[in-house]
Amino acid sequence: MAIEHDYFGLLESGPDGSIFWSETIELGDQAVSVDLTAPDEDDVSAAALDVAAAMITSLEDVDRSARSAMLSELDDRTSEVIEFILQQQEELGDDLEDYLVDISGDTHVDIIRSLRLMSMTILADEHGGTDPFAVLEYALDPDATDDVLLVNLNTDGDVQSVTSAD
Repeated sequence: MAIEHDYFGLLESGPDGSIFWSETIELGDQAVSVDLTAPDEDDVSAAALDVAAAMITSLEDVDRSARSAMLSELDDRTSEVIEFILQQQEELGDDLEDYLVDISGDTHVDIIRSLRLMSMTILADEHGGTDPFAVLEYALDPDATDDVLLVNLNTDGDVQSVTSAD
């Protein structure tokens, strides 16, 4: 079987009924890997694909919203964003400035501004549910794949949570 969509084209299901679509999207000077997946084609609606396409085409706005959510967690000293920032400062030490795109004097803000959006995974079968519909993966060092922040979005594109990959 297959699903056809204006943005994604023909999405054919695998032998197990799952669907998968992948593309690299340019966001400024960054290449972002975007994946759409669902374990069962029957759980994917046209509305879910429409929302996914809208998120992908407005990736810059989605990214801005995710970074705003990270910034809002800077006031909570127990947040995973703060823990991630402290971990990066400890691991990188004096080399931290090499990863920063802007040095304003507020290291926490500078780190959030300097994070690279590595990937966006859309879980198309979660449309309208309580689990994340999309997950954005951010890293300060693109080669340190374990040191990432994950921003979970609901179907409306609102941030549900920001977590570390640990």
